[in-house]
Amino acid sequence: MRRYLVTCAVLALAACAPKPADTAKTAAAPATAPAPAASADGMTVPPNTAAAGTYKLDKAHTSLSFKVSHLGFSHYTAGFDDVNGTLQFDPANPAAMTVEATIDPKSLHLNTPPAGFHDELMSKAWFDAAAFPAMTFKSTKVEVTGPKTADVTGDLTLHGVTRPVTLAVTFNGGYAPNAFDGARIGFSGKGVLKRSDYGMGFGIPAPGTNFGVSDNVDVAIETEFANGGPVKAAAPAAK
Repeated sequence: MRRYLVTCAVLALAACAPKPADTAKTAAAPATAPAPAASADGMTVPPNTAAAGTYKLDKAHTSLSFKVSHLGFSHYTAGFDDVNGTLQFDPANPAAMTVEATIDPKSLHLNTPPAGFHDELMSKAWFDAAAFPAMTFKSTKVEVTGPKTADVTGDLTLHGVTRPVTLAVTFNGGYAPNAFDGARIGFSGKGVLKRSDYGMGFGIPAPGTNFGVSDNVDVAIETEFANGGPVKAAAPAAK
């Protein structure tokens, strides 16, 4: 039982965010396209019609998950349920976009955890959620890499440590306000970080072995942002 608790605790500590997302957490690549195109899953992606503005993360259509290698046998997957974020969206100038996200560590979701295990992970031995009640991501640069892709670099703060991370982000399209909804845009993002960079090095396999939980953490974000409609945008900051 102790071995199980230690292993699961290390897995939980491997998470990050995207910040917010927010994650997502995420700024975007160019938001226009000359004609509809097919996405990787075969769905039609129409040209973007969403205008520039402040967009709020739609928590109902956002997921922030992470994977770590466990003993080299599997890629354990978990995530966070409470993610908030705001995106300054500008389809005419994607390099100028900014995103901020916040993740509540207490919203960590694990597969069938034992009773009391979540509380243990929130204690000082692990996330220390009382001292560090939020994980955050604030973008610092957006580098366009393709018609609908960009590398979004930002500062991730996790467990009291702030370090830069880069997410590979794909813009999935957007639409202007309509009879059913406000303006809406969608993104997919992925990245890799080392948990040891954030003071979470317990259980990393010794060189040449897989006995433990990997230092590398694969992060995946699926998110939508909205302006108006059921998800109202945050008010622009005063200048």
